Amino acid sequence: MSRYNEQNVIQQLAIDCVIFGYQDKELKVLISKLYFKGDFYSLPSGYIFQNEGVDEAAHRILQERTGISNIYLEHFKNFGQAERSNKVFLESVIAQNQKHFAEEVNLTKEDFDFLSNRFISLAYYALVDINKVTPTKTQIDESLEWYSIKAIPQMMMDHHEMIEKALKSLRLNLDTNIIVLNLLPETFIMKEVQDLYETIFENTYARNNFQKKILELNVLERLEKKFTGASNKAPYLYRFKK
Repeated sequence: MSRYNEQNVIQQLAIDCVIFGYQDKELKVLISKLYFKGDFYSLPSGYIFQNEGVDEAAHRILQERTGISNIYLEHFKNFGQAERSNKVFLESVIAQNQKHFAEEVNLTKEDFDFLSNRFISLAYYALVDINKVTPTKTQIDESLEWYSIKAIPQMMMDHHEMIEKALKSLRLNLDTNIIVLNLLPETFIMKEVQDLYETIFENTYARNNFQKKILELNVLERLEKKFTGASNKAPYLYRFKK
C-alpha cells in the first residue's frame, strides 16, 4: 500500500525548507545528498498530512530534520510552474536504483507515481542556532550536512532558486526586524551581531553607527560584561527581551 495515498497526505502539494545556520562567520544551508547512485542534492522536504495545517506540517518537517522544536520559520514563496515535476529526475535514477528503492527505501510503484507528479511547493526558510541542531536523515538521505551559502552543490529541480529567493527574503526589512539574531546563541556580544549582518549582506559597517542602529530598535536586553581575560575592554552580553 502506498504511503502517499489520498487518505494520508494532500496530493500534489509539498513543503521545501531552506534551513539557515551561522558558524565561523559563514552563513550555511542544511542540504540532503540523496541516497541514490549519482550526486543528487535536495532541500529538506516533506508532505502535508490530511489532518494538519501547512505551518504545522512545516514545523513538523523541520523538527524531524533538526531535532529542535523552537525554530523561527517564515513562508516566503510558492513554486508552482506548470512544468515543475519530479518526473525527469526520477526517470534518471529509477532504473539504476530500483532494487535499492524496493528493498531499503520500501517505495512502491504507487509511491513513484505520486512522487513523479507535478507539485506546488510551499517554500519556507528557517533560522536556527547551528550548535543546537542534530541533522537527522530519512530513508532517502545518504547525508544531511551544512554547506556554505558560497559553496552550494548543484541542486535538483528548482531548489537552488529556492535558496536564492530565501536569502533575498531574509535580507528584506532587516533595518526594522532583527530576526536574524535567531541564528546566534541565546546570549551574544554586539560584535557577533555586526559580523552576522556583514556576512548576510556581504558588506561592512562602521561599528558605532551599527551599534546605535541596533540598540535603537529596543528589542535587546543588556546583561553582564563578557570577561575573557584579554587586555581590551570587556564587551557587554545581550539577548532578546523577554
